[in-house]
Amino acid sequence: MRHKEIHRGQRIGWLRAAVLGANDGIVSTASLILGVAAADTSSGAIATAGIAGLVAGAISMAAGEYVSVRSQADTEEAELALERRELAADSRAEHAELEMIYVKRGLAPELAREVARQLMAKDQLAAHARDELGIVESQRARPLLAALASAATFAVGAILPLLIALLVPRTALPFIVVASSLVCLASLGAIAARIGGARVLRGAVRVTVWGAAAMTITYGVGAVFGTMV
Repeated sequence: MRHKEIHRGQRIGWLRAAVLGANDGIVSTASLILGVAAADTSSGAIATAGIAGLVAGAISMAAGEYVSVRSQADTEEAELALERRELAADSRAEHAELEMIYVKRGLAPELAREVARQLMAKDQLAAHARDELGIVESQRARPLLAALASAATFAVGAILPLLIALLVPRTALPFIVVASSLVCLASLGAIAARIGGARVLRGAVRVTVWGAAAMTITYGVGAVFGTMV
């Protein structure tokens, strides 16, 4: 019988971007709506602020995530290009370097030499990328995927507080926005933790606490400046 294992390492890239996007969508849009509502403005102004926050936030998340992950991808590509040149210039020295890596990990020198020889015979660049540089193909930076995931999940996260701003009466708006946003944040943290293999309760509490802090501070700022302006 085959031993089947499920590893979560391949989810790291898109999971981080998706969780960050959804969390930011909920927190920033809800906080924006609460801040504007605390300033005692009209329902139309609150809804407009929420829509503007959704659009601007999704674009900003996509651009920021793309630039960030693109920088990581550029670094990885530069490292691989350097390693490719070193292999072409002195393959024997690179073999010895890879052999030493395996010796430090606990292999006997003879076995390390043979492992390095066989791996380099199959794909020397992949062997050095993985064991010398720590670059694994399944975990390579993918800028476009990260940007799309961040923008899409930001928009999804922002829809809830925006719908509340559009549909709920002005007097009940702050309470319902806070309650629904905290529930969504807790669910998001739990789901992300479950997918990533972490502790569900810890993930839910962590996201909820920071979201509550952001909304509280923004509401306070809106209340203070609303009375001053």
